[in-house]
Amino acid sequence: MKLQHPIFHVLVLMASMASLPTLAEDSPHTLTANVGLTSNYVFRGISQTGGKPAIQGGFDYTHASGLYLGTWGSNVSWLTEFQGYTSGSMELDLYGGYRNTIGPISYDVGAIRYMYPGSKKDSVVGAWTSEIYGSVGWKWFTAKYSHYVSDSVFGVGPNTNGSYYLDISGSLPVADTGLALGAHWGTFNFKNDDQFIAAYGVSPDYKDWKVSATYDLGKLAKRASGMTLGVAYSDTNAEKAFWTNTGTSNTGEYLGKAATTAWISKTF
Repeated sequence: MKLQHPIFHVLVLMASMASLPTLAEDSPHTLTANVGLTSNYVFRGISQTGGKPAIQGGFDYTHASGLYLGTWGSNVSWLTEFQGYTSGSMELDLYGGYRNTIGPISYDVGAIRYMYPGSKKDSVVGAWTSEIYGSVGWKWFTAKYSHYVSDSVFGVGPNTNGSYYLDISGSLPVADTGLALGAHWGTFNFKNDDQFIAAYGVSPDYKDWKVSATYDLGKLAKRASGMTLGVAYSDTNAEKAFWTNTGTSNTGEYLGKAATTAWISKTF
């Protein structure tokens, strides 16, 4: 049976959100859903859709103790355009962890599995990736360390387990306007990158940065709406010789180039 396009599954997700169970106000359990449309799915500085739009959505469960579980999905194009998959156009994430505060300090520890259904030849490195992470935050600032425990990291492999990504970010609300300004810097370091230097003449390691602004549309309606508008400008120093689409589609798109992205999202 032919698999339906991932956008179909996201539309089913959107329809199902209307029937989310209503929990009592004093319940320790919280269940939320989210859906969004973005002009370009950029993850850690690298476009996952080759500069094209994406429909995204997910569910989150949180317990009052701080435990949480969630799932999230999006359409992607890099599996065939970059990785060399013969088919595959969806990302599905499963994650869980624990978050809490100690005085003014917040912290979050957890794990996430990035899954990419699709077909590939045996010679193509698989894209599925496992990550454990920990973060600490103070007021508007957050530092997060992500450590990879799978054999390959988003298809960059083999033998790249032990790679890591370090993310430092800040988000500053502008008074009570509903506007928030953000900034981010990150560095991706791949283990055993000498194998890629031998093959491509460059390392896949890179740094990325971003500035952003978001606006709570509920401020216009003067009530909680769960809708957010956002815009961001991002860039990297990722090497073109490595981070350019050369897969089955051969689009020649440089995935680490500077990008301006706009999105709208809704939380239920």
